[in-house]
Amino acid sequence: MLLPGESLEHYEMLRQAIFADLAPRSVIEWLLAIDIAELSWEIQRYRLLRHKLLESYRQKAIEAALRRIDMIRIAPEFQGEAEYYTLQNALSWRIDPVARTEIDTRLAAHGFDQLAISTEVYVQAREMFVLFEGLLNAAQTKRMLLLREIRNVRLAAGPAGLRR
Repeated sequence: MLLPGESLEHYEMLRQAIFADLAPRSVIEWLLAIDIAELSWEIQRYRLLRHKLLESYRQKAIEAALRRIDMIRIAPEFQGEAEYYTLQNALSWRIDPVARTEIDTRLAAHGFDQLAISTEVYVQAREMFVLFEGLLNAAQTKRMLLLREIRNVRLAAGPAGLRR
């Protein structure tokens, strides 16, 4: 099943490549190959979603760093407005290359290099990152088991089970 924004064409290309590589020889092998294709698509999906998640958390890390720099000398009565501008700056950092360069320079001047930002990203995203790692590992393990099952079916069939 495809999610909104996923390409049916890319899915079909992946599926056909897997079918061509596995060359299923029986109904059982075809069913296993279909499951392998589905799991392979899920793995790609999880990787893409994990990447998008990290992008989102990177924006939050930029936001947190900007807050530490910009909010330090703001009077309490102006904190709400300053918070709004901090959120806008973090969004600009994400979508505007010029703003990104300016903000990265400003952050670096205050000791927030890309390594510090990345550390903040992983600290903030650790629970979700662990979730995606678990999903990826489970799907990869299932895929490997299915590949072994195809091998076992072929070994059990022996040379007589091979079709030409």
